[in-house]
Amino acid sequence: MERINFWLNVFFATLFAAFFLFAWSSALKEGETCVNDKSCDSGLQCETCTENVTVPPRCIRIRPHNPLHKVSGLPFNRYSWLTTHNSFARMAHKSDTGAVLLAPMNQQDSVTVQLENGVRGLMLDMYDFEDDIWLCHSFHGRCFNYTAFQPAINVLKEVQAFLEANPTDIVTIIIEDYVTSQSGLTRIFKASGLGKFWFPVSRMPSNGTNWPTVDSMIEDNQRLVVFTTKSSKEASEGIAYVWRYFVENQYGSDGMKNGSCPNRAESASMNTSSRSLVLLNHFPDTPDLTEACKHNSAPLITMMNTCHDAAGKRWPNFISVDFYKRSDGEGPPAAVDFANGQLVCGCNNINSCRPKMTFGDCNTLEGSPAPAPTIEASTSTTTAAGRGFKRSFADSGSGQRLQFGWLMGTGLIIFSSSITGFITI
Repeated sequence: MERINFWLNVFFATLFAAFFLFAWSSALKEGETCVNDKSCDSGLQCETCTENVTVPPRCIRIRPHNPLHKVSGLPFNRYSWLTTHNSFARMAHKSDTGAVLLAPMNQQDSVTVQLENGVRGLMLDMYDFEDDIWLCHSFHGRCFNYTAFQPAINVLKEVQAFLEANPTDIVTIIIEDYVTSQSGLTRIFKASGLGKFWFPVSRMPSNGTNWPTVDSMIEDNQRLVVFTTKSSKEASEGIAYVWRYFVENQYGSDGMKNGSCPNRAESASMNTSSRSLVLLNHFPDTPDLTEACKHNSAPLITMMNTCHDAAGKRWPNFISVDFYKRSDGEGPPAAVDFANGQLVCGCNNINSCRPKMTFGDCNTLEGSPAPAPTIEASTSTTTAAGRGFKRSFADSGSGQRLQFGWLMGTGLIIFSSSITGFITI
C-alpha cells in the first residue's frame, strides 16, 4: 500500500510539473494574438491601439535591447536611451502628503519597474516643499499638497538600489529644477547614497566633441549622469546645465506637428553642433493613457526621422515619452533599438551590430521571430552620424526566445515512466 501511495504521489507531482512546463512553454511570442498580459511571454504585454474589434491585440515588446550588451566601448553620446517624461508621476500613486492628487499622471509603474524594463533616462520635477525637496507638478510655479507626489529622496533611493544591483548600467537624470534652497539638490543626492556614482561635470565635453566611453564610466563607477535646468548650479553644486550639452525639440503638443521639429525655447537650435547630445520629446500637453498608444507608435517613428534631419543628421540619444509601455509594437523600444543601431554601427537595428564591425556593414539577422515591424523613415542620404532609412528592419528577440522542446520532452518521459511504474504495481 505504501508503494502504491508513493507512486501515486510521483504521478500527480509529475502531472503538475508537466502542466506547468506546458503553460510556461506555451506563452505567446512577440506579434502573436493575445487575450491579456499574462498570456504573453516575459518582457511583452498584450496591446492594441485600435477600437476596431476586428484587429485583435498582439503581444508587443516593452523593453528596448541594451546596446551595451551588443557593442560597448563607444562614447556615451554614441548610444540612445529610453527616457520617461515625469517619471515620478505614476498612475494610482497616492500623495505622501495624504491629500488627493489633482495632478497629471504620466507613467504606469514605479521608477524601479521602469529601470527594470530598460528605461535609462528619468525626467524629474523637483521643488522646495515642506522643508524638503519633493517631486511635484506645479500650479503657477508652486508645489501644493494636492500636486506633490513624494519626497525626491524616495525615488533617488530607487535609482541607488538599481545601480548597486546592476554594476554595468548607466542612468541619466534630467531635473526640471525649481529648488531654491541652498545646496538642496546636493544634500538629497548625498543622502540617497548616489554621490558615489556621480559623473563629474569636469568630464563632460561642452564643445560638441565625444563624451568619455561607457567602458570608462563603468570602470570608474561614475554611472549616474545628472542635469539641471538651472544654469547657476553647474558652478555652485557641480550639476551640469542641461542646455550646455543638449539640443532638445519643443515638448508638448506644439512639438508633435508633422514635418516640424523646432527646438524648445531654452535650447540651442537642433542643428547646433557644439552640443553633443540630442533629446527627442514626444508627448502631448496633457497625458492620455489611451491616446499614448497611438502617439508612441508610427507618429513617434515619423517624428524621430523629422528631428534627425533637423538635428544635422543626428539620431536622438534620449527618446522621452509618456506611458512608455503603450504602443502597437512599433513604439519606444523599436525607436530606441533603431536609433542605437544607427548610432553604434550604422544599421537599422542594434541587433545587427557586432564588435569591431565596419560602420554600415550590416549583417542579415537570421531566425528573427514574428514579422518585423516596418518603419517608414527619412530618405536622407547616409552621413557619418547615421543613415536615413525607408525599409523594414528585423526586430530580433531571438535572444529572449527560449526553446522548451527538450524540457517538455524530459517532462513527458518522466510522466510516461511514472505511469508505467504505477500500472505495473
